[in-house]
Amino acid sequence: MVTTWVHEPWPDRLRAVGLRVTQPRLAVLDAVHANPHIAADQVAERVRAALGTVSTQAVYDALNTLTDHQILRRFEPAGSVMRFETNEGDNHHHLVCRRCGSVVDVDCAVGTIPCAVPDDTKGFMVDEAEVTYWGVCASCAAERTAP
Repeated sequence: MVTTWVHEPWPDRLRAVGLRVTQPRLAVLDAVHANPHIAADQVAERVRAALGTVSTQAVYDALNTLTDHQILRRFEPAGSVMRFETNEGDNHHHLVCRRCGSVVDVDCAVGTIPCAVPDDTKGFMVDEAEVTYWGVCASCAAERTAP
């Protein structure tokens, strides 16, 4: 099955960082773009649905390569599986529900990139901040209060 990539100019983005354009990479990009905060095993399921037989290793290789080249962003909320989203060049944070595990993007708390710089950087040149807020989403909170 051939998929039409309408969301992003994926081939251009791949070539811009020196990567070959392959069907597995395009399928991974489409799956992550369509499903922000998706886990690797879910990416593999969607890639197989789009392309047929694709090895799990090929999907993981694509995820790692695309992350290494900053086309995708990887994050791992504590106690959760690794998740992926497209790297849009912004700096945002995540809200994670402690009950159902849903993840939602939220804008930076303060200022520009990076939003949070420690008082003492210990000599590091900080270029990114990763913040995760934890709580209970509205749906889970409503369930908890329902009779």
